[in-house]
Amino acid sequence: MTTAAARTSRHICDAIEDDVVTGKLPPGTKLDEASLCRRFDVSRTPIREALRFLSERGMVELIRNRGAFVVEMTVPQLIEMFEVMAELEGMCGRLCARRITAELREELRSAHESCCAAKRDDDADEYYYHNEAFHDVIYRGCQNSFLAEQAGALRRRLQAYRRMQLRFPKRIRDSYDEHQAIVDAIISGAESQAEALLRDHVLIQGERFADFVAMIGNESSQASR
Repeated sequence: MTTAAARTSRHICDAIEDDVVTGKLPPGTKLDEASLCRRFDVSRTPIREALRFLSERGMVELIRNRGAFVVEMTVPQLIEMFEVMAELEGMCGRLCARRITAELREELRSAHESCCAAKRDDDADEYYYHNEAFHDVIYRGCQNSFLAEQAGALRRRLQAYRRMQLRFPKRIRDSYDEHQAIVDAIISGAESQAEALLRDHVLIQGERFADFVAMIGNESSQASR
């Protein structure tokens, strides 16, 4: 797939994800390819690629000879996944602090710096994709392909909701500051600190948990009017 085609599929995927999260596309809704082609003014190819991405993330179920359907995801299920994600990220951080190479140290610094522009623009979606690159360096730096694969799979399943978190007031700024502490811990080889920082970075807790639940409820309520 060309870069332009990949961007188109990503845009479509993000838009459908937002509709699912906000309740505009309730669980069980069939995603009709022809309707989506008209909506996004594209051929079926990027639509099918977007639906495949959504299927990999567990947001859509592809049923042979029937089509694509929105999967139900409850708040308790999401919280459980965030808890597991936090533990996997923490483990990646601990191993990365121990095993990261000189080359990947520079990549980590560079990925962190790339988040700056999106932070200044307060662009949640753009920041999210730079954020993904940042975490990807940590996954590679842990030097454990199985762990990186599991963390990556769960990260993809939670993508829509992790993007949503960045829309909370000041969350982008806070996330960037947390990244700085994580970079410092990894570069200095502080394994336990890197693990704790990454775990807390991902975990929904306290006020962030309340905000998360409230946002889902508010978005779904507005979509149903």
